[in-house]
Amino acid sequence: MATAVTFGVSPCFGISSKSKPKPKPRLRVRPERLAGDDLSVYSSDVVSMNGGAGSAMGEKEKKGSFLDGGNGSLNLKPRTEKKMVKQRVVSEELEVLWDDGYGTNTVKDYLNAAKDVIKPDGGPPRWFCPLECGRPIKDSPVLLFLPGLDGVGMGLILHHKALGKVFKVQCLHIPVQDRTPFEGLVKLVEETIRHEHASRPNSPIYLVGDSFGGCLALAVAARNPTVDLVVILVNPATSFGRSQLQPLFPILESVPNELHVTIPYLLSFVMGDPMKMATVGIEHRLSPMQKMEQLSINLTAMLPLLSDMANIMPKETLTWKLKLLKSASAYANSRLHAVKAEVLVLASDKDNMLPSQDEAQRLKNSLSNCIIRRFKDNGHTLLLEESLNLLTIIKGTCKYRHSRKRDFISDFLPPSMSEFRYAFDVVAGYMRFASGAAMFSTMEDGKIVQGLAGVPNEGPVLLVGYHMLMGLELSCLVEAFLREKKIMVRGIAHPELFWGKMQSSSNEFGFSDWVKVMGALPVKAKYLFKALSTNSHVLLYPGGAREALHYKGEEYKLFWPDQPEFVRMAARFGATIVPFGTVGEDDIAELVLDYNDWMKIPVINERIKEAIQDGIRIRDETKGEVANQQLFIPGMLPKIPGRFYYLFGKPIKLKGREDLVKNREEANELYLQVKSEVEQCIDYLLKKREEDPYRSIIDRTIYGALYSSADQAPTFKP
Repeated sequence: MATAVTFGVSPCFGISSKSKPKPKPRLRVRPERLAGDDLSVYSSDVVSMNGGAGSAMGEKEKKGSFLDGGNGSLNLKPRTEKKMVKQRVVSEELEVLWDDGYGTNTVKDYLNAAKDVIKPDGGPPRWFCPLECGRPIKDSPVLLFLPGLDGVGMGLILHHKALGKVFKVQCLHIPVQDRTPFEGLVKLVEETIRHEHASRPNSPIYLVGDSFGGCLALAVAARNPTVDLVVILVNPATSFGRSQLQPLFPILESVPNELHVTIPYLLSFVMGDPMKMATVGIEHRLSPMQKMEQLSINLTAMLPLLSDMANIMPKETLTWKLKLLKSASAYANSRLHAVKAEVLVLASDKDNMLPSQDEAQRLKNSLSNCIIRRFKDNGHTLLLEESLNLLTIIKGTCKYRHSRKRDFISDFLPPSMSEFRYAFDVVAGYMRFASGAAMFSTMEDGKIVQGLAGVPNEGPVLLVGYHMLMGLELSCLVEAFLREKKIMVRGIAHPELFWGKMQSSSNEFGFSDWVKVMGALPVKAKYLFKALSTNSHVLLYPGGAREALHYKGEEYKLFWPDQPEFVRMAARFGATIVPFGTVGEDDIAELVLDYNDWMKIPVINERIKEAIQDGIRIRDETKGEVANQQLFIPGMLPKIPGRFYYLFGKPIKLKGREDLVKNREEANELYLQVKSEVEQCIDYLLKKREEDPYRSIIDRTIYGALYSSADQAPTFKP
């Protein structure tokens, strides 16, 4: 039988007047009433819920009262798209740059929380929801966290606030003195997901299994192939049989009781990286000296608490859990063939506890629907170390959804503030610093101003422009709209980023994943249709890959298709088209090897041809030069960086111009006008940048050292 957990009481529950006041507990959880039993208060600081077998949902939920918390030509078919689709989008409930709380909790909070929950109460395993998870948005799917060897259930403490916004989070707590066999734990979780599936059959259920919990998640998935499960495995212990520590386990059993206190303490260093744990919450923009000071403070506060691991896993418990881990690994491995769920494996390269990197590849080869992401600088306790927010990883791998099939519009979660900082300080930090992007826009009266004031705040807006070499301009453009206008620009991107070899060429969480976190959409007419129908700001490059992978001597030359389909689509929704130009690729790098050059090199040319043949094509090759979109990596030599310049032209309002949908001749005229204005924007910038006294990164760096930051260096006057 499972119960809800016994922890510090939430303020929403009454306390007996006879009870003495107690200090505010460090850990606060939202207890869930489980099917068939009542809530009872044992004391002033303890709440216990006795529940039905394994059910994480209560009677109130059964009644519905549970807490809610460019590329390419577009083949528009007006007769099939006459109705504007009004669909629910998450962004209506979750604002752009929302606070996900990542970095506010650390391993110190985990250790303090563990001290609160390991007190023996005689209860069996049970579910709980930390109060930090808060109130999720409407129709959020359920996420069940299955803990590692510690069994505490607080392994997501760094991620509670973020996950709690978009999931109904339930964490499994296995008491220190509990001796439930592995099959019993499988049954507990299995009954919970079956109950949830029966109440919401069209909603996915997420299982996050950490280490030992990974074995538990796979076992449950194998026994329930018809349930829509999204399984996230974090350094799963299915590789226990190949663990480097296994030969030492018999020795652990013979250690005297008085010396056992050192074993969990030492294991804590093997399982995780204290330096990575202490780095959580340190701002990336701090100076190196400030980072070192903060790291020292965090380590000083954390290390003394590691000795409490002996209380979490006393000798008898550690011996039992090692045996439990062995049976769990064998059970899960024997049933991998039956797992039909969607699986994401997160593996640490520096896992000293398990061979997680090799195990991730083995699971990918063994499971029918599995992808992996590697984290090269992290240890076994990945979820407690400085890396990425778990929600960011779920978003970047396109795993977040509300129904059986992911919708890139309705399931999109706007970037949080921590994602914004990480993406543009760490991932694109060098490009941001080197390019020193200068933004200009055109007001309705034709006046050019610095900044984005000329771009309408209200959508739908279609930004149509020139794609620089390798799409170098993208990160600065998206960052500027988020920083200055708090607007999420949804870019239309090549499908290779979503489903092709580029998506799977590297197992590290990289560029293609961040593109999805920042709102990219596959290049399909239906996604442009849906984006405009939800009044979004959409970024479209008609030249697509042909412009981004142009040849020598073709910089700042447009390669657009002959079809004015994006004009007709914009007219259907009364959108505003904003043409724009960008320059600066020649200030960053020199193109030395283009496609024609690669084709002259033996071996390499064959590999490129094979990649092109297997790649995803998005245009009809009969459509002219723009269809010549061979995907390759050009050879470039870096230069001393100059500067990127962006000019957004005068907005072209199409409200009331529905006639353009059927009148192809007028639509084509407007299409040519947009193309001409993009070229004029480029010509303007090429001329005016010669007047910029801070075009060179050297000049901008000197300015930043003397006055403010290099990011704020002045530019030419428009």
